Amino acid sequence: MFKPIPSEEVYRKLLHVLVIILPLGVFYGPSLFGLDRTSLAVLSCFLLLFSILVEFLRLKNQAFGAWFYSTFGSMLREEERLNLTGATYVVAATFLCACISSLGEAFAASSCLGLTLFILGDAAAALVGKSVGQIRVGKKTLEGAMGCFLLCFLLSYWVFPMLPQFLEKWGGGITLYQALIIGASVALLELFPIKIGSLRLNDNLYVPVLVACIAVIIR
Repeated sequence: MFKPIPSEEVYRKLLHVLVIILPLGVFYGPSLFGLDRTSLAVLSCFLLLFSILVEFLRLKNQAFGAWFYSTFGSMLREEERLNLTGATYVVAATFLCACISSLGEAFAASSCLGLTLFILGDAAAALVGKSVGQIRVGKKTLEGAMGCFLLCFLLSYWVFPMLPQFLEKWGGGITLYQALIIGASVALLELFPIKIGSLRLNDNLYVPVLVACIAVIIR
């Protein structure tokens, strides 16, 4: 049975999909703007600093905070109101993936893959989980994880090979084995949060980076 999905969650995930411009920028930015990958990493650092500045003003400046909440408040989760938003963690992950990309073209392809699959896979997990999820795994659902895996597998195996220059920089075709490993990696890392002591890491930060590293290892 389908359950209604809160409109704020739909808007939040639609915003996630729009953020797909970040991994595409990491991959295609140098050829589009005539930059080397190190310069792109520096630019992504400035984007991260800007995002942190917005967060600081949101939390410390009453007037800016009031405007921010009136504009974006419906898309914020309760735990984000007094902490960094998921968007800033995604920008931080973009910066780290851009740094990984500066190591070489194969690293750039892997970083684009990891960041893109997390953005779309996370959206799929949330929407599937909230609409049909029954089996709870902590705060998430097994059905959501399966939706995430299926989408990431299909994107890895069929869609990414069709992207211009991707296979050339990846270094050959993406095999069924690689697509399965990558899809499962995104789904499992998204489903099971990583904790260091009592500190729970934000999956928007570490999942794209770890998936990019896994992709580098198995390619």
